[in-house]
Amino acid sequence: MFLNGKFALSLAAEIVAKEGLEVEQELSDEQIEALTRFSRVSLCYNAAALFLGHRPRSEPELRDRLHQRGFDSDSVDAVVTRLKKQGLVDDTAFARLWKNNRESFSPRSQWLTRLELKRKGIAEDIIDQTVTTIDDEDSAYRAALKKARNLTPSDYQSFRRRVGEHLKRRGFSYGVINHAVHRIWQDQVGNSG
Repeated sequence: MFLNGKFALSLAAEIVAKEGLEVEQELSDEQIEALTRFSRVSLCYNAAALFLGHRPRSEPELRDRLHQRGFDSDSVDAVVTRLKKQGLVDDTAFARLWKNNRESFSPRSQWLTRLELKRKGIAEDIIDQTVTTIDDEDSAYRAALKKARNLTPSDYQSFRRRVGEHLKRRGFSYGVINHAVHRIWQDQVGNSG
């Protein structure tokens, strides 16, 4: 859109059609301000859709990214509200998806999953509701089993050290680690002997 012969802002075709704008049309200051606001929100929405296209995001992640891209708070609020109504931003669903993804592909402790969700900006009550279903014993066993498949240690100490360090990086407690390592070792020794 050009104002007084100079480029002022770009408008999506839907806004032009919706507002019934025509070439050489005279606009009041209020109309120009409203169109500018529509344009900012439209650009913000497109940036949010692109960001959400890679993977689901938490609301705080989305807000931070849009602010980093230079969008004002009013535009960000309008876009987040719209995306929430469309079901594209939902922190409870995001937390469940995050936990399930971790459980399936890279098991972690309840503590570490809690920390990851907190870093994503998820509210404490949603985190509590999500992580309570994580069974540290089972998760540690599955993570240890996955690691043990790639190892061929001949003695218990090197096996314990390598698998134990792996589980420690995933946030498991000493007792849970010891139990999982011992259980996997017994399974392997029992199967090989």
